[in-house]
Amino acid sequence: MAIRPVPFVSGEFYHVYNRGTDKRVLFRDDTDRQRFMKLLYVSNSVESVNVRNILRKNNEPYHYERGETLVHIGAYCLMPNHFHLLLTPAVDDGISLFMQKLGTGYSMYFNKRYNRRGTLFEGPFQSRWAGEDIYLKYLYAYIHLNPLKLWSRPETDSNSKLSQSETLTFLQNYPYSSLPDYLQLQRAEKVIINPAPFPDYFYTSADHIDELQDWLQNETGESLT
Repeated sequence: MAIRPVPFVSGEFYHVYNRGTDKRVLFRDDTDRQRFMKLLYVSNSVESVNVRNILRKNNEPYHYERGETLVHIGAYCLMPNHFHLLLTPAVDDGISLFMQKLGTGYSMYFNKRYNRRGTLFEGPFQSRWAGEDIYLKYLYAYIHLNPLKLWSRPETDSNSKLSQSETLTFLQNYPYSSLPDYLQLQRAEKVIINPAPFPDYFYTSADHIDELQDWLQNETGESLT
């Protein structure tokens, strides 16, 4: 994955995303998704480390002392053929370096596991500056609401609306985003994110849920209830 020629600015926030080449599925099963999440943590280090050795020795590497980080991750979500990250640099050029390590590490894993060669991602990662407060706040909802696209309903019930409880249960139970961590659910993966450098929009998990409901209603024009 190529390093972007334009450096990212320290103290600013960025929506970073990429997808599989030709819309290829990036995460075929839970093993793939779990590997990517482990890489989100282990690859986020200024030190040059052998990621494969770390993961081989630590099945649950979230207690690994990785040292100074390249970026601060504010939110993330994995979807079948793409992913979303909300990042701010922790060091100069941290986002580019982190994405290079993340992309290289996952591509090597994926190609080896599935006995394939060639480019896995569509191209260099894409990014958008999240400088406007309203857009940055929206990203938390947008990223965490992405899994609703995976909602599967019976064909006989295709026009039914999601109830508030169904929606929240589905999102809370989706383990491949940072939403469970904002809802104060206890899990080892919580160390992937570091919300401290980001604006404190949500003081409680209830505030975060309210924000999700507001944005979803604004987009659809319908209430969750």
